[in-house]
Amino acid sequence: MGGLSVSTPHIKRKSYTWLYFLLPSIAIMLLFFIYPILLTFFYSFTNLALTGEAAKQLKFIGFDNYIRMFQDPTVRISIWNTLVFLIGSAVIGQQVLGFLIALLMKHKSKVFRRIIGTVVLAGWVTPEIVCALCLYSFFGDEGTLNAIISFFGISEVTWLFTVPMLTVIVGNIWHGTAFSMLVFQAALDDVPNEIEEAAVVDGASRLQILFRITIPYIKETITTNMMLVTLQTLGVFGLIYAMTGGGPGTSTTTLPIFMYNQAFVNFQLGYGTAISLLLLLIGIILSLFYIRSLKE
Repeated sequence: MGGLSVSTPHIKRKSYTWLYFLLPSIAIMLLFFIYPILLTFFYSFTNLALTGEAAKQLKFIGFDNYIRMFQDPTVRISIWNTLVFLIGSAVIGQQVLGFLIALLMKHKSKVFRRIIGTVVLAGWVTPEIVCALCLYSFFGDEGTLNAIISFFGISEVTWLFTVPMLTVIVGNIWHGTAFSMLVFQAALDDVPNEIEEAAVVDGASRLQILFRITIPYIKETITTNMMLVTLQTLGVFGLIYAMTGGGPGTSTTTLPIFMYNQAFVNFQLGYGTAISLLLLLIGIILSLFYIRSLKE
Protein backbone atom coordinates (compact mmCIF):
# COMPACT_ATOMS: atom_id res chain seq x y z
CA MET A 1 0.00 0.00 0.00
CA GLY A 2 2.90 2.32 0.85
CA GLY A 3 4.37 1.89 -2.62
CA LEU A 4 1.04 2.72 -4.26
CA SER A 5 0.53 5.85 -2.20
CA VAL A 6 3.97 7.17 -3.19
CA SER A 7 3.71 6.43 -6.93
CA THR A 8 0.17 7.76 -7.50
CA PRO A 9 1.03 11.48 -7.12
CA HIS A 10 4.06 10.92 -9.34
CA ILE A 11 1.84 9.45 -12.06
CA LYS A 12 -0.58 12.40 -11.83
CA ARG A 13 2.21 14.97 -12.08
CA LYS A 14 3.69 13.16 -15.06
CA SER A 15 0.36 12.98 -16.90
CA TYR A 16 0.11 16.78 -17.03
CA THR A 17 3.65 17.52 -18.20
CA TRP A 18 2.42 17.77 -21.81
CA LEU A 19 0.59 20.95 -20.82
CA TYR A 20 3.86 22.81 -20.24
CA PHE A 21 4.88 22.22 -23.84
CA LEU A 22 1.60 23.69 -25.07
CA LEU A 23 1.75 26.84 -22.95
CA PRO A 24 3.76 28.90 -25.52
CA SER A 25 1.34 27.94 -28.30
CA ILE A 26 -1.67 28.69 -26.09
CA ALA A 27 -0.21 32.06 -25.12
CA ILE A 28 0.43 33.00 -28.75
CA MET A 29 -3.08 31.88 -29.71
CA LEU A 30 -4.65 33.96 -26.94
CA LEU A 31 -2.54 37.03 -27.66
CA PHE A 32 -2.65 37.13 -31.46
CA PHE A 33 -5.96 35.38 -32.26
CA ILE A 34 -8.48 35.22 -29.41
CA TYR A 35 -7.74 38.67 -27.97
CA PRO A 36 -8.01 40.52 -31.35
CA ILE A 37 -11.31 38.75 -32.10
CA LEU A 38 -12.75 39.72 -28.71
CA LEU A 39 -11.50 43.29 -29.14
CA THR A 40 -13.01 43.46 -32.62
CA PHE A 41 -16.29 42.13 -31.26
CA PHE A 42 -16.29 44.85 -28.58
CA TYR A 43 -15.44 47.66 -31.00
CA SER A 44 -18.27 46.62 -33.32
CA PHE A 45 -20.71 47.81 -30.64
CA THR A 46 -19.04 51.21 -30.30
CA ASN A 47 -18.76 54.46 -32.28
CA LEU A 48 -15.00 54.07 -32.68
CA ALA A 49 -13.73 56.49 -35.32
CA LEU A 50 -10.57 58.34 -36.29
CA THR A 51 -12.16 61.74 -37.01
CA GLY A 52 -15.10 63.82 -35.82
CA GLU A 53 -16.87 63.85 -32.48
CA ALA A 54 -16.74 60.04 -32.18
CA ALA A 55 -12.94 60.16 -32.12
CA LYS A 56 -12.96 62.23 -28.90
CA GLN A 57 -14.95 59.82 -26.76
CA LEU A 58 -15.62 56.11 -27.22
CA LYS A 59 -19.28 55.25 -26.67
CA PHE A 60 -21.22 52.02 -26.56
CA ILE A 61 -23.97 52.25 -29.19
CA GLY A 62 -25.41 48.72 -29.06
CA PHE A 63 -26.51 47.22 -32.35
CA ASP A 64 -26.49 50.49 -34.30
CA ASN A 65 -23.57 49.40 -36.50
CA TYR A 66 -25.28 46.11 -37.34
CA ILE A 67 -28.61 47.81 -38.07
CA ARG A 68 -26.81 50.26 -40.32
CA MET A 69 -24.94 47.42 -41.99
CA PHE A 70 -28.03 45.42 -42.93
CA GLN A 71 -29.81 48.57 -44.13
CA ASP A 72 -26.88 49.59 -46.32
CA PRO A 73 -27.48 48.48 -49.95
CA THR A 74 -23.73 48.49 -50.57
CA VAL A 75 -23.37 45.67 -48.03
CA ARG A 76 -25.75 43.49 -50.02
CA ILE A 77 -23.83 44.30 -53.19
CA SER A 78 -20.56 43.44 -51.43
CA ILE A 79 -21.93 40.11 -50.19
CA TRP A 80 -23.07 39.23 -53.70
CA ASN A 81 -19.72 40.25 -55.21
CA THR A 82 -17.90 38.23 -52.57
CA LEU A 83 -19.91 35.11 -53.39
CA VAL A 84 -19.42 35.58 -57.14
CA PHE A 85 -15.69 36.09 -56.66
CA LEU A 86 -15.52 33.11 -54.30
CA ILE A 87 -17.41 30.69 -56.55
CA GLY A 88 -15.74 31.88 -59.75
CA SER A 89 -12.13 31.97 -58.59
CA ALA A 90 -12.02 29.36 -55.81
CA VAL A 91 -14.79 26.78 -56.14
CA ILE A 92 -14.77 26.61 -59.94
CA GLY A 93 -11.48 28.19 -60.94
CA GLN A 94 -8.70 27.06 -58.62
CA GLN A 95 -10.34 23.80 -57.58
CA VAL A 96 -11.28 22.55 -61.06
CA LEU A 97 -8.25 23.92 -62.89
CA GLY A 98 -5.85 22.67 -60.22
CA PHE A 99 -7.38 19.21 -60.41
CA LEU A 100 -7.24 19.11 -64.21
CA ILE A 101 -3.59 20.18 -64.30
CA ALA A 102 -2.69 17.57 -61.68
CA LEU A 103 -4.63 14.92 -63.59
CA LEU A 104 -2.92 15.76 -66.87
CA MET A 105 0.48 15.61 -65.18
CA LYS A 106 -0.16 12.14 -63.74
CA HIS A 107 1.97 9.38 -65.28
CA LYS A 108 3.95 12.01 -67.23
CA SER A 109 7.74 12.18 -67.24
CA LYS A 110 9.63 14.05 -64.55
CA VAL A 111 10.84 16.63 -67.07
CA PHE A 112 7.28 17.40 -68.21
CA ARG A 113 5.98 17.64 -64.64
CA ARG A 114 8.88 19.88 -63.66
CA ILE A 115 8.31 22.31 -66.54
CA ILE A 116 4.54 22.56 -66.10
CA GLY A 117 4.87 22.74 -62.33
CA THR A 118 7.35 25.61 -62.58
CA VAL A 119 5.08 27.56 -64.93
CA VAL A 120 2.06 27.15 -62.66
CA LEU A 121 4.02 27.81 -59.47
CA ALA A 122 5.32 31.11 -60.86
CA GLY A 123 1.99 32.79 -60.17
CA TRP A 124 1.69 31.33 -56.68
CA VAL A 125 5.14 32.31 -55.40
CA THR A 126 4.80 35.84 -56.78
CA PRO A 127 3.59 38.35 -54.15
CA GLU A 128 -0.06 39.32 -54.47
CA ILE A 129 0.61 42.97 -55.21
CA VAL A 130 3.12 42.05 -57.94
CA CYS A 131 0.54 39.71 -59.49
CA ALA A 132 -1.99 42.54 -59.43
CA LEU A 133 0.38 44.89 -61.24
CA CYS A 134 1.18 42.23 -63.85
CA LEU A 135 -2.52 41.59 -64.41
CA TYR A 136 -3.24 45.31 -64.59
CA SER A 137 -0.63 45.58 -67.33
CA PHE A 138 -2.18 42.60 -69.10
CA PHE A 139 -5.82 43.79 -68.96
CA GLY A 140 -5.15 47.53 -69.23
CA ASP A 141 -6.36 49.67 -72.12
CA GLU A 142 -2.90 49.55 -73.68
CA GLY A 143 -2.03 46.20 -72.16
CA THR A 144 -0.84 42.92 -73.57
CA LEU A 145 -4.29 41.43 -74.18
CA ASN A 146 -5.47 44.38 -76.29
CA ALA A 147 -2.19 44.28 -78.22
CA ILE A 148 -2.80 40.62 -79.03
CA ILE A 149 -6.41 41.01 -80.15
CA SER A 150 -5.64 44.17 -82.15
CA PHE A 151 -2.97 42.21 -84.02
CA PHE A 152 -5.77 39.95 -85.32
CA GLY A 153 -7.92 42.93 -86.30
CA ILE A 154 -10.25 42.81 -83.28
CA SER A 155 -11.21 46.11 -81.68
CA GLU A 156 -9.70 46.79 -78.28
CA VAL A 157 -11.75 46.26 -75.11
CA THR A 158 -11.58 48.16 -71.83
CA TRP A 159 -11.45 44.97 -69.80
CA LEU A 160 -11.14 46.58 -66.38
CA PHE A 161 -14.29 48.63 -67.01
CA THR A 162 -16.35 46.30 -69.18
CA VAL A 163 -15.83 43.02 -67.29
CA PRO A 164 -14.02 44.00 -64.07
CA MET A 165 -15.23 41.03 -62.02
CA LEU A 166 -14.03 38.61 -64.68
CA THR A 167 -10.57 40.18 -64.66
CA VAL A 168 -10.12 39.85 -60.88
CA ILE A 169 -11.47 36.29 -60.97
CA VAL A 170 -8.98 35.34 -63.67
CA GLY A 171 -6.24 37.07 -61.70
CA ASN A 172 -7.00 35.16 -58.51
CA ILE A 173 -7.17 31.88 -60.43
CA TRP A 174 -3.73 32.50 -61.90
CA HIS A 175 -2.34 33.48 -58.51
CA GLY A 176 -3.75 30.58 -56.47
CA THR A 177 -4.21 27.56 -58.73
CA ALA A 178 -0.76 26.16 -57.95
CA PHE A 179 -1.77 25.36 -54.36
CA SER A 180 -4.68 23.18 -55.51
CA MET A 181 -2.47 21.58 -58.15
CA LEU A 182 0.11 20.53 -55.55
CA VAL A 183 -2.56 19.16 -53.20
CA PHE A 184 -4.27 17.15 -55.93
CA GLN A 185 -0.99 16.00 -57.40
CA ALA A 186 -0.02 14.44 -54.07
CA ALA A 187 -3.47 12.87 -53.69
CA LEU A 188 -3.53 11.42 -57.22
CA ASP A 189 -0.09 9.88 -56.76
CA ASP A 190 -1.53 7.91 -53.82
CA VAL A 191 -4.32 6.34 -55.90
CA PRO A 192 -3.28 2.67 -56.41
CA ASN A 193 -2.47 1.90 -60.03
CA GLU A 194 -3.75 -1.66 -59.52
CA ILE A 195 -7.32 -0.42 -59.09
CA GLU A 196 -7.22 1.62 -62.28
CA GLU A 197 -5.59 -1.23 -64.22
CA ALA A 198 -8.25 -3.65 -62.99
CA ALA A 199 -10.96 -1.22 -64.11
CA VAL A 200 -9.37 -0.99 -67.56
CA VAL A 201 -9.33 -4.78 -67.81
CA ASP A 202 -13.03 -4.81 -66.91
CA GLY A 203 -13.72 -2.44 -69.80
CA ALA A 204 -14.13 0.85 -67.92
CA SER A 205 -13.58 4.05 -69.88
CA ARG A 206 -11.39 6.92 -68.72
CA LEU A 207 -14.40 8.95 -67.60
CA GLN A 208 -15.76 6.01 -65.63
CA ILE A 209 -12.40 5.53 -63.93
CA LEU A 210 -12.27 9.25 -63.15
CA PHE A 211 -15.76 9.62 -61.68
CA ARG A 212 -16.16 6.16 -60.09
CA ILE A 213 -12.65 5.47 -58.82
CA THR A 214 -10.32 8.48 -58.79
CA ILE A 215 -12.64 11.21 -57.47
CA PRO A 216 -14.29 9.03 -54.77
CA TYR A 217 -10.83 7.88 -53.65
CA ILE A 218 -9.62 11.45 -53.07
CA LYS A 219 -12.93 13.01 -51.96
CA GLU A 220 -11.52 13.91 -48.54
CA THR A 221 -8.66 15.77 -50.18
CA ILE A 222 -11.11 17.58 -52.44
CA THR A 223 -13.20 18.74 -49.46
CA THR A 224 -10.17 19.79 -47.43
CA ASN A 225 -8.67 21.72 -50.33
CA MET A 226 -12.02 23.37 -50.98
CA MET A 227 -12.17 24.61 -47.39
CA LEU A 228 -8.62 25.97 -47.45
CA VAL A 229 -9.04 27.71 -50.82
CA THR A 230 -12.41 29.15 -49.77
CA LEU A 231 -11.05 30.70 -46.57
CA GLN A 232 -8.04 32.06 -48.43
CA THR A 233 -10.19 33.61 -51.15
CA LEU A 234 -12.59 35.23 -48.67
CA GLY A 235 -9.74 37.39 -47.40
CA VAL A 236 -8.33 38.47 -50.78
CA PHE A 237 -7.82 42.23 -50.67
CA GLY A 238 -4.59 43.40 -52.30
CA LEU A 239 -5.25 41.80 -55.70
CA ILE A 240 -8.66 43.42 -56.14
CA TYR A 241 -7.69 46.75 -54.60
CA ALA A 242 -4.62 47.15 -56.83
CA MET A 243 -6.43 46.10 -60.02
CA THR A 244 -9.77 47.90 -59.73
CA GLY A 245 -9.97 49.53 -56.30
CA GLY A 246 -13.38 47.91 -55.93
CA GLY A 247 -14.75 49.67 -59.00
CA PRO A 248 -15.88 50.80 -61.37
CA GLY A 249 -18.51 51.95 -58.88
CA THR A 250 -19.13 48.93 -56.67
CA SER A 251 -18.83 46.25 -59.36
CA THR A 252 -15.83 44.56 -57.68
CA THR A 253 -16.39 45.76 -54.11
CA THR A 254 -16.15 42.62 -52.00
CA LEU A 255 -16.55 42.59 -48.22
CA PRO A 256 -12.80 43.06 -47.51
CA ILE A 257 -12.73 46.07 -49.87
CA PHE A 258 -15.88 47.57 -48.36
CA MET A 259 -14.58 46.95 -44.84
CA TYR A 260 -11.31 48.73 -45.67
CA ASN A 261 -13.11 51.71 -47.22
CA GLN A 262 -15.35 52.18 -44.20
CA ALA A 263 -12.62 51.69 -41.60
CA PHE A 264 -9.59 53.42 -43.17
CA VAL A 265 -10.99 55.68 -45.89
CA ASN A 266 -14.12 56.94 -44.11
CA PHE A 267 -12.40 56.43 -40.70
CA GLN A 268 -15.44 54.63 -39.22
CA LEU A 269 -13.59 51.87 -37.37
CA GLY A 270 -16.62 50.72 -35.38
CA TYR A 271 -18.65 50.18 -38.53
CA GLY A 272 -15.67 48.54 -40.23
CA THR A 273 -15.22 46.03 -37.40
CA ALA A 274 -18.91 45.09 -37.67
CA ILE A 275 -18.39 44.33 -41.36
CA SER A 276 -15.30 42.27 -40.51
CA LEU A 277 -17.37 40.13 -38.14
CA LEU A 278 -19.87 39.52 -40.94
CA LEU A 279 -16.96 38.28 -43.07
CA LEU A 280 -15.80 36.10 -40.18
CA LEU A 281 -19.31 34.67 -39.79
CA ILE A 282 -19.45 33.73 -43.49
CA GLY A 283 -16.09 31.96 -43.14
CA ILE A 284 -17.27 30.04 -40.06
CA ILE A 285 -20.48 28.93 -41.77
CA LEU A 286 -18.62 27.69 -44.85
CA SER A 287 -16.02 25.94 -42.69
CA LEU A 288 -18.69 24.11 -40.71
CA PHE A 289 -20.35 23.07 -43.97
CA TYR A 290 -17.09 21.66 -45.32
CA ILE A 291 -16.27 19.91 -42.04
CA ARG A 292 -19.69 18.28 -42.01
CA SER A 293 -19.26 17.20 -45.62
CA LEU A 294 -15.87 15.76 -44.75
CA LYS A 295 -17.35 13.68 -41.93
CA GLU A 296 -20.08 12.35 -44.18
